[in-house]
Amino acid sequence: MSAKDTTSVYDYDILIIGSGAAGLTLALKTADFAKVAVISKGELSQGATFWAQGGIAAVLDDEDSIEDHITDTLDAGAGLCHRDMVSHVVENSGKCVKWLVEQGVPFTTISPEEAKEGAARAPLKPDNLAPLHLTQEGGHSHRRIIHATDATGRAVFETLANRAQLNKNIDLFENRIAIDLITRKKLGLEGEQCVGAYIFSSETGAIDLFRARFVILATGGASKAYLFTTNPDGATGDGIAMAWRAGCRVANLEFNQFHPTCLYHPHAKSFLITEALRGEGAWLELADGTRFMERFDERMELAPRDIVARAIDHEMKRLGADCVYLNITHKKPEFIKEHFPTIYSRCLKFGIDITKDRIPVVPAAHYTCGGVVVDKMGRTDIPNLYAIGETSFTGLHGANRMASNSLLECFVLAFSASDDIREKLPNTPLTTDIPKWDESLVTRSHEEVVVSHNWDELRRFMWAYVGIVRKDERLQRAKRRIELLQQETQEYYKHYIVSKDLLELRNLVLVSQLIVECSIERKESRGLHYTVDHPNMAANAIDTILDPHTPPF
Repeated sequence: MSAKDTTSVYDYDILIIGSGAAGLTLALKTADFAKVAVISKGELSQGATFWAQGGIAAVLDDEDSIEDHITDTLDAGAGLCHRDMVSHVVENSGKCVKWLVEQGVPFTTISPEEAKEGAARAPLKPDNLAPLHLTQEGGHSHRRIIHATDATGRAVFETLANRAQLNKNIDLFENRIAIDLITRKKLGLEGEQCVGAYIFSSETGAIDLFRARFVILATGGASKAYLFTTNPDGATGDGIAMAWRAGCRVANLEFNQFHPTCLYHPHAKSFLITEALRGEGAWLELADGTRFMERFDERMELAPRDIVARAIDHEMKRLGADCVYLNITHKKPEFIKEHFPTIYSRCLKFGIDITKDRIPVVPAAHYTCGGVVVDKMGRTDIPNLYAIGETSFTGLHGANRMASNSLLECFVLAFSASDDIREKLPNTPLTTDIPKWDESLVTRSHEEVVVSHNWDELRRFMWAYVGIVRKDERLQRAKRRIELLQQETQEYYKHYIVSKDLLELRNLVLVSQLIVECSIERKESRGLHYTVDHPNMAANAIDTILDPHTPPF
């Protein structure tokens, strides 16, 4: 029996699954030579890019250098960064910033008063740019972060989304979630290329077939595996899970970055307090006003995020405290309101005036440093399948992502993938012999509570057993729990009609399993992976690479 009558078939040159910075950039870069579809899980603005407060790291100042940016990134990555990829990304930073400015992104510029005071230097490279304001964040030795006040992600997203909506070669599909990738190998055809995907509509319940010459995963990370996260609800590791099921390797998923400063308030829903606040002089303190970062790192509040997050976690556990505090009240109120308007207004809604009051903060899961293994062009192990942005593992971040390198990676890899696809497109035919989705053997479930219960259980034990500080015994406990959830979720998936919640749970359980497997394999403490059973760093820095074709998988 065939799929529902409502099922549609779409043909495109390029199918981009994900509508954040990476996906929209690639769409705009390829629309001049290809017909492009962009899949958004929810409304366009619900992705992680929209909520990114920080900025984009780029070498733009004469007193900065490419080599310094590379060195800072390698240092933050604790020996696991791939130097060739770091060089590739950093060396292309100026080109990407120039393109973003040309698209109309309203980056913050410096005032004559600020320039006179030396608070920020105008970037002098690349040529013909306005004097953009540069700030500094943890791990960076220079001011090299361009931003749009404290809402850079929103400014970038809105600019790129508006451009995409006006482009006749780009079709945007909202409220859709990809179920699985389609490869010629899966279809029993000659070759291994990725040729499309099955896409579920949250609005109609239809499962449509999207056929494409090239497929790009730009679905973001998997921080919703944890109970507390700064990420939007859609960060469920969809691209990583789909790539794994299709046969791609993944790497370094044990390195999940916990942002040190998430607003601690019962109604704040994990609102992130940007690192730029510390870059502009905010300091961390305990309830009694005591500063503590000097006991953990000489860079104090500007130490890399893993160090700051562990320091906060240590102090909270030592004191039995619910949170610590971020204090920027020593800065002029006008300065705070001008540079951090989003944080100021959001905190004010919760009765916190950051010009007068300290901000209660806790760490929260923030960024997935590992992901689908790709090369400099964003190519995965499967021909014609690419992964860019947080979904991918490029080797840029190593054991710890340095602040504001992630948005930069989105743009550079989107540029590189675009170049590669442009070259290959003329010789890549569309595979049309693909069956529609068949759900004739499944029924509608009346036990959705199983999905919500398993989702909640997963996130709670991932936070407790696979969080900021780890232990072998807790990792094994998490592994056993996940194996049971895997079985239950797979049984549920086989017997019932799919839903958005079920698809997300299916992906999140799988990615959590991969996170735990990577964590068990790393018998050392390095960067974001800290374990009390192996507190020292091993002599050799080796990536943790998992292969779906290798036992126990």
